[in-house]
Amino acid sequence: MFAAVLAVSCQESMKQLTDRVFEVAEYQFTEMDKTLTDTNVPKSTRFGVLVPSETKSWTSGFYPGSLWYVYMYTGNENTKVLAEKNTEKLYIETQRVRSHDIGFMVNCSYGNALRITGDEKYREPYINAAKLLTTRFNPTVGLTQSWNITPSRKQWKFPVIIDNMMNLELLTQAHKMSGIDSLLTVAVTHANTTMKNHFRPDYTTWHVVDYDPETGDIRMKVTHQGYSDDSAWSRGQAWAVYGYTMMFREVGDEAYLALAENIARMLLDRLPEDGIPYWDFDSPDIPDAQRDASAGAIMASSFIELAGYTQDKALSKVLMEMAETQIRTLASPEYLAEKGRNGFFLLKHSVGSYPSDTEVNVPLTYADYYFLEALLRYNGKL
Repeated sequence: MFAAVLAVSCQESMKQLTDRVFEVAEYQFTEMDKTLTDTNVPKSTRFGVLVPSETKSWTSGFYPGSLWYVYMYTGNENTKVLAEKNTEKLYIETQRVRSHDIGFMVNCSYGNALRITGDEKYREPYINAAKLLTTRFNPTVGLTQSWNITPSRKQWKFPVIIDNMMNLELLTQAHKMSGIDSLLTVAVTHANTTMKNHFRPDYTTWHVVDYDPETGDIRMKVTHQGYSDDSAWSRGQAWAVYGYTMMFREVGDEAYLALAENIARMLLDRLPEDGIPYWDFDSPDIPDAQRDASAGAIMASSFIELAGYTQDKALSKVLMEMAETQIRTLASPEYLAEKGRNGFFLLKHSVGSYPSDTEVNVPLTYADYYFLEALLRYNGKL
């Protein structure tokens, strides 16, 4: 089936494909806004019906971020109005820190608003959010804490998830805006400690490394959302290659580039023909295992950026080829929603947490965000 879909899609230029996807995105997200209140944002669907979330959700920044990406590509002022409105919903999240994911929440919303419009009103909340994130940093451990310790997470003392690499861009960008050196110090220290402790010899990553907050010693390494502790949970691998590619861009440390290249090579060796990973690369159900469009979209975006940094010309070529394959697959009828369907999300077939049977084979707001980002990067807009 993939060969037939790809044969048809390859008749379409990437510019035509991008125009088509952004047209669908603009329609879907405009209609989606009509279903929202002044205080919520979209997250996923359940039984085909949109499931919103409060702004405290780690996913809350992706919808306004997607609107900013649509505005960036189309120039539609009506979309800009929606982007501004939905970004302002998150102002309260720039004034308090409830989790490490303040980076996801604020960088995708306020960060894109500032980068795309240059409007200074977004600057102070952005910098304030970065300062708040550093309050979760433990210098003994050398990391910012991920999950809060709750009764359901009492097995942890200081858990750090690979996803946390994605929150570092908030710190590096705020450092450039403010000149506050501690923001950069926290970002670099976190990246270096993660690089040291989170990866296996084959460049796959654990999902969670738990530390003793008093000594910095490692207590355990597990893969909470993957098939097993020793498996390669696909979205975790996507966060890793994206995170270190981003940190090379922000800081210029060649060690980050080398790690991103090695993660990418591992992924290229393991991805299926159509480029969309199974929810876990080690699932025993492969080739019938559930695919994860969100992981594919994140990888595509990072592969395009990494292809522009690596000095390995052969690697750069295959990264761009794989990213194009992933984009074409995601833009096919198998994954791209029809207008008015799919709860007004863009992509189908993502996976939140397979082991807990949460958000399996549903649209997810971050899949849409990184898919649009991949398209913008492919077309030289980012």
